[in-house]
Amino acid sequence: MKVVHCFRDPSGGLFRHVRDLAEAQHAAGHAVGVVCDAAVGDPLDEHALEAMRPVLSLGLMRFPMRRQMAPSDLAATWRIAGALRPLAPDVLHGHGAKGGAYGRAVGTLLRATGSSVARIYTPHGGSLHFDAQATAGRVFFAAERFLGRMTDAFIFVSRFEAETYASKVGKPHAPATVVPNGLRPEEFEPVAPNPDAADFLFIGTLRDIKGPDVLIEALALLRDRTGKAPTAVIVGGGVEKTRYIALAAERGLGDTIAFRDPMPARDAFPLGRVMVVPSRAESMPYIVLETIAAAVPLIATAVGGIPEIYGAASDRLVPPGDASALANAMATLHADPAAARNDAMRLREQIRPGFSVAAMADAISGVYRTAISG
Repeated sequence: MKVVHCFRDPSGGLFRHVRDLAEAQHAAGHAVGVVCDAAVGDPLDEHALEAMRPVLSLGLMRFPMRRQMAPSDLAATWRIAGALRPLAPDVLHGHGAKGGAYGRAVGTLLRATGSSVARIYTPHGGSLHFDAQATAGRVFFAAERFLGRMTDAFIFVSRFEAETYASKVGKPHAPATVVPNGLRPEEFEPVAPNPDAADFLFIGTLRDIKGPDVLIEALALLRDRTGKAPTAVIVGGGVEKTRYIALAAERGLGDTIAFRDPMPARDAFPLGRVMVVPSRAESMPYIVLETIAAAVPLIATAVGGIPEIYGAASDRLVPPGDASALANAMATLHADPAAARNDAMRLREQIRPGFSVAAMADAISGVYRTAISG
């Protein structure tokens, strides 16, 4: 098959998903291409994007793409269609709200000129978190309903994502399949903390939806309860980073919280003894999968697809936005490091069978074949 992946922002879990999928599809003998934004905010993401070129026999094509809907989207859609028409792709797979809009609109234009390209869409959470009653939510979900009729198959990364789409947008008009994110075999190698590791670790984009502010409040609560501030490392970037640095200083934690620039997760894991994912919303977060696979003790919130990852162990998840509950869970793991590590090893073995890149790629290829033949 000739497969083109379309997405706007090469960052985060969505980008990780596309990279893994493109590499697996290339290894399986498919021709793969990528269409994405011309601008990249982080040098690490730019490097990762350029590193994909050897597996992209159909090319890496970059066009200016604005985050919000704008008149320039029409011109971009036309230019992307012009670039893809000579390639005659079998599949155009749109990822995320903007990538999904471009992918399905371009696919529909190509079909109007005789192509039989299959139009596939994976939301990856994102804009599905909008309030359906808010103005932005109403506009977005109306656009999703319109684009839904230009879709040949939906692939959701979690049951939560599929159910959210159905409740906020409506039942999909095309076949829908849940295919969870997967990990590579080497990611199931345990990672031990450095001798001087901090008590707690956060890895992620620094914005409120990921909950770094809740973590800082929880650390302040632990300090107030015990008289000693626990140490933490916060790894990540974002335009709001200075606000979280200021919040840490305001809570008297400026000397015990270290802020580090973004780095690969497995490079960051040795920096802390317990990983904390205090998100207010997620879909199927890679950082939770990566942490569990590395056998790093983890505290996470009961949002999105995280309970699907934990399965029978989901009762240990904490409510989102609750700094007191988060502090209680952090205190429990901090008090018994050996038990926390043993528990992490058990959780690692629990998820190993169901979350692999190979299984993810095989299931998605099956969706493609059905869409093409249909």
